[in-house]
Amino acid sequence: MLDPTTVQILFADLQDSIVEAGTTNPASAIRRSAKVVGGLAAVLDIPFTVSAAPRPDGPGVIKEVPEAEPYVRTGPCCWDDLAWREAILAAGRPTLAICGVTTEIVVLRTALDALATGLAVQVLVDGCGGLTTRTENASLRQIEAAGGVITSVAGFASDMVRDFTTPTGRQVIAALHGLN
Repeated sequence: MLDPTTVQILFADLQDSIVEAGTTNPASAIRRSAKVVGGLAAVLDIPFTVSAAPRPDGPGVIKEVPEAEPYVRTGPCCWDDLAWREAILAAGRPTLAICGVTTEIVVLRTALDALATGLAVQVLVDGCGGLTTRTENASLRQIEAAGGVITSVAGFASDMVRDFTTPTGRQVIAALHGLN
């Protein structure tokens, strides 16, 4: 069982101009997943960060991501951004859950670097989008081989909340209905 007090979430590059680039998961599904994960963060008091790739017209984070000032990176990996990395380490939560686009770039690079630093990583695949099925699967296999967990938003939530009859459990199950 995953303790929500040990988890932090990364919304990686869920930007209007990038979410549409994923072909392995429809943008509408990524948006629904991001909204549900944001709801889980609120219900379970899980801190989160938002990363953004630099864009000429600004970050343009999708409206489904909870409100936060994005960390705008210059490269393919959140871990390379010192301010973001310091925020993650300062939170003192050893598990990083990631949803983002693209799986082959920002999700892969950030997951591998976080794992190499000693964090546990869970990739929420229904909150991710890749360039092609073949390349996304290769990236997910790399993350698993390095010790990361590949799961779904529902699997992630149900690992943290095992009793849906409690007030918190009812809120979590209600949030999960947003995946449909």
